[in-house]
Amino acid sequence: MQAQIDTAYMAAALDEARAAVSDGEVPVGAVLVGGGDILARGRNRSIGDCDPSAHAEIVALRTAGAAAGNCRLTGSTLYVTLEPCAMCIGAMVQARISRLVFGAYDLKAGAAGSVIDLTESKAFNHRFEVNGGVLADECAAVLREFFALRR
Repeated sequence: MQAQIDTAYMAAALDEARAAVSDGEVPVGAVLVGGGDILARGRNRSIGDCDPSAHAEIVALRTAGAAAGNCRLTGSTLYVTLEPCAMCIGAMVQARISRLVFGAYDLKAGAAGSVIDLTESKAFNHRFEVNGGVLADECAAVLREFFALRR
């Protein structure tokens, strides 16, 4: 049952990634879910916003935090199409999410197990469940197609 739920929300994150392509952004999408509802959506906006921190995960966390009037997003699950970087893992720790579900592994900058695993760091005061590889092929294909057109 959880696998079906994760697949459905990852499909929503993929919609955000595809929308990022039309904005000229690297196609990474995210949705933050709590209580069975999508609380926030995000897609990469670093180029358009001239903001190196405007990754899909950060955009979704900022939106949800503003809507909730709270920087703590306990009980929530963040779905993202690409394994998060170190900056994004740090933001998830600060937001106190409960779960991270990601699609494609990032063998260059992934911080949830590929290059480094900050989700297991004893230095952080919060940990969350991690499930990687959900719709990994579809998530990776969106990125491959984007970069193939740019080369």
